[in-house]
Amino acid sequence: MRIGVLTGGGDCPGLNAVLRAVVVTAERTGDEVLGFRDGWRGPLKGMSRTLTARDVVDLLPRGGTILGSSRTNPYASGEGGSEAVRATMGAQGIDALIVIGGEDTLGAARRLADEGVAVVGVPKTIDNDLAATDYTFGFDTAVHIATEAIDRLRTTAESHRRALVVEVMGRHAGWIALHAGMAGGANAIVVPERPTSVARINGWVSSCFRNEYAPVIVVSEGAVIEGMQVLAETGTDAFGHRRLGGVGTWLAEEIERATGAESRAVVLGHVQRGGVPTAYDRVLATRFGIAAVAALHEGASGSMVALRGTDIVRVPLAEATSELKTVPDARLDEAEIFFG
Repeated sequence: MRIGVLTGGGDCPGLNAVLRAVVVTAERTGDEVLGFRDGWRGPLKGMSRTLTARDVVDLLPRGGTILGSSRTNPYASGEGGSEAVRATMGAQGIDALIVIGGEDTLGAARRLADEGVAVVGVPKTIDNDLAATDYTFGFDTAVHIATEAIDRLRTTAESHRRALVVEVMGRHAGWIALHAGMAGGANAIVVPERPTSVARINGWVSSCFRNEYAPVIVVSEGAVIEGMQVLAETGTDAFGHRRLGGVGTWLAEEIERATGAESRAVVLGHVQRGGVPTAYDRVLATRFGIAAVAALHEGASGSMVALRGTDIVRVPLAEATSELKTVPDARLDEAEIFFG
């Protein structure tokens, strides 16, 4: 079998570990692997390179992706859709695709599978918001990075008796904010799933200052706060998502205006998904890569490999991309015990 593989969407710690596992496993089963460059742009434009075990031997600890990535939507106007992908696969003798990505990348993979292309998906997102899998690789690394930042920022907040607002990634789901905030002992966590008000946040902040310690507030980039006037329009990506930003700075200014306490905002941004993956993400990514090759050999096109408990299972791509996995109320209630 000749297998094509691509990495789409935002870069993510563990992508290279998946590629390593796919290539090494494929060689053991007598398959060849071609890596498509720059996400869906690769199969649309015929940009590929052969991958052998020698090419991936040192990839396990490396962040990013050696194939490159993009937010190219193969079904966007003018891109060519499944016809262009099929033409490339035919020209390069590719029998099946392994697609590594998040909701948008895998949504395109699902459409291709529905149209008869042999496709298996691997879930990738630091946001951990893909349905049908307990965890996605990259999430653990992002949480570790954000938690370390919170730990470091708390020391300067306490030294200057400031309120510090830490903005983390999370467009529609607050998993990073929740886990990093709980691990870092945040005094408030603001996420998209639970709209709140500046007055309520200021109540937590004032409580901290009354008890003589400096508050740290963790906020998702897509948080919903009453009266918020931020998120300037900076265009959309190929899948129609608006680029977010500004909630942390706006909230810090509102806190200072209302409480009189000096406040600062820190936006972690892309540092959360850069650098080397954690041990957990390396192992999970490796298991996903092995399982994806096995799924192709067993004719499980249209499926995505997923983590359920400690087991790697297969779920339909349609199930994995039908809805986002958001933070449930019970988890937010647990965190709120420690607010203020």
